[in-house]
Amino acid sequence: MAEAVYEYIGLSTRDGFNRSLRHFLAVNDVVPDFESKSNLADELNGLLDEKVIRSNQIGPIVNALLVGHPKYNYRSRSYNLIRNIEEFDGIVSEVGKWDGVDLVLAYYHPDLGLTLINPKNKQHWDSVQALRKNELLTIYAGTLTDKAPEKLLETAIDALVSLLATGKTKTVAALTQGRFKWKPPKPPAPPKPKVKKKPGRAPARAKAATPTAAGAAGGAAPAAPQAAAPAVEVPSKKRRMTPMYSIPVSNELFHNGNVEAWKKIIQSYNMKYPELEVFIFYEGERIHDINTLFKWGKVKHGSTIMIAIAGEDIKDLAKLQRYLRQGASPAFEAFLKFPVNTVLNLF
Repeated sequence: MAEAVYEYIGLSTRDGFNRSLRHFLAVNDVVPDFESKSNLADELNGLLDEKVIRSNQIGPIVNALLVGHPKYNYRSRSYNLIRNIEEFDGIVSEVGKWDGVDLVLAYYHPDLGLTLINPKNKQHWDSVQALRKNELLTIYAGTLTDKAPEKLLETAIDALVSLLATGKTKTVAALTQGRFKWKPPKPPAPPKPKVKKKPGRAPARAKAATPTAAGAAGGAAPAAPQAAAPAVEVPSKKRRMTPMYSIPVSNELFHNGNVEAWKKIIQSYNMKYPELEVFIFYEGERIHDINTLFKWGKVKHGSTIMIAIAGEDIKDLAKLQRYLRQGASPAFEAFLKFPVNTVLNLF
């Protein structure tokens, strides 16, 4: 009885009711495309890009359609990865032949949270960059409203687990025969910009922007850093993580001064882009506290620290690399010449 009292408590406020209504409408919009042989991971990632849904809606939608819905014939299995996977071409090539089954992967990314992958879609693999050992992956295999033999679905899951575990698998003929040949989803048409024309005046020619050196607080700029490797910035609407970029340690030791310089640089980056997050990795381990990088002389000259950025619209990636390279060099002091509480204006 007590549970029944609180069952609809989330609908008792206007915000809660409207939020639930938007969720129901979004699911209702997904179903027609899903039933027309569209992959659910493709559909939901598209809605995330368009900001129609949020990432915290993914789990409930997947559970409602692929687990709790009696109309759809899907089998699922949870699997903890036994190795790191960073190359996906072989998986895409092999799974792309499986026209007899529809597949969705739910990967519990340690930094980005629940991420949906259509294993036949190379772009989805590119967005996660890597699958990490011991992380949880749930595999869904089905044929929508078609009644596929459970043995076929279990065979598909077994084959995919084998691919993930060893990079090899044996594909049975039944998996290659069916109506689930994947086709890339059509991108939404970009909106046409509205241009107001003024009569009698020719449009001004835009001048190319001239890059300028970013100055520190008070107008002073840090010393010129070493040239950074060119990095491709990632224009994106959905929250994604960039590939990992290496920052070599050229100081004799990554000590407290280098750590404080990195803190200043990352603080400046977060001040300019509060929606972006900087991840630091060393020897395959994520570093949550930068101070641990200099304890006991852990990181020495010639070591490499890896960084990645997560967010929606990632900017100034090359500049961030350049400053972090300088912060890991003997020239780190350029970032420490200002009062303790000063946030540097680097970006």
